[in-house]
Amino acid sequence: MEFFTKDNRTALEAKSLAQFIAFGPVLFQVARVLRNSGILQHVDASGSAGLPIEALIERTGLSRYGIRVLLESGLGIGLLIKQGDHYVITRTGYFILQDPLTCTNMDFVHDVCYKGLFSLDESIEQGRPVGLKEFGNWSTIYEGLSQLPASVQKSWFQFDHFFSDMAFPLVLPLVYGKGVRKLLDVGGNTGKWAIASAAHHPEVQVTIMDLPGQLEVARQRIRELGLSDRIFFHAVNILDATQPFPKGFPAIWMSQFLDCFSEEEIVSILKRCYEAMEQEAELLILEAFWDLQRFEAAAFCLQQTSIYFTALANGNSQMYHSGVFKACLEQSGFSIVEQTDHIGLSHTLLRCKKK
Repeated sequence: MEFFTKDNRTALEAKSLAQFIAFGPVLFQVARVLRNSGILQHVDASGSAGLPIEALIERTGLSRYGIRVLLESGLGIGLLIKQGDHYVITRTGYFILQDPLTCTNMDFVHDVCYKGLFSLDESIEQGRPVGLKEFGNWSTIYEGLSQLPASVQKSWFQFDHFFSDMAFPLVLPLVYGKGVRKLLDVGGNTGKWAIASAAHHPEVQVTIMDLPGQLEVARQRIRELGLSDRIFFHAVNILDATQPFPKGFPAIWMSQFLDCFSEEEIVSILKRCYEAMEQEAELLILEAFWDLQRFEAAAFCLQQTSIYFTALANGNSQMYHSGVFKACLEQSGFSIVEQTDHIGLSHTLLRCKKK
């Protein structure tokens, strides 16, 4: 990977970037308000002609002062340009307004992360998600996920599912193409993978293993879909190292799951997988590794997502470099027999077996 190996900026470019970082929270909120207030939408709809401030006052109902400070900040950020007295949207402004990935990331950062990030320094020092106090008194966000405010839950699940929803259709044939019909879905969350699996093949049976609160959300949805005869549940606190994994599954599946844990916890989980598996069983892991991305922007997004884990999720996990992750597999007694990169936006499928 060629990213992050050279410092190619001039001194002036570096100092300019430093100012963007220094004002980062301001830029974020201005971009969000420009989007949510309708200003970017109206300017975008005007095309290359743009709009004057008077038209935006009329169409949004905001004050001249409010619109003016937002527009002038938007010029500096690069969301708008000014031609005469008209404001015109830039390509960056268009992506802030229209790009699903950008909108998903922005909503997640604002609704889930923003206030909690103020405690990042304490989270780093204490090794726990101090920022989670913004929502409740839990040791991890997963314990309180079903109790978060509706708007926060919406942004959290939209972020969580955005990447997997693109990867699942591509990875289903890889998982079930070799005849697997019975699978343990560890950390199955709301049942997205289990439901997709049931739709993929009529003989597939999936057992979702997760926290009781998460399973209740999945159970209701699966009951509504009439899949209760093919999708089953195993409630457990996976962080409890004394809890063994159920046996008898030819395949164990984990999607965007192990990044929710520290290296030590990953090894504990993998060792319990090892103990539950027959020699010919497969461990299938779908993860996004920042060092295996095709584009620098994708690697950047994953690196910054790690800070959410630090400040709010659990205080000790991240979006991993593949080398760190593979060392955990090695330590737990697994060999990678097949690696498929660039699935969907960012994912890698690791097919593992016991040594």
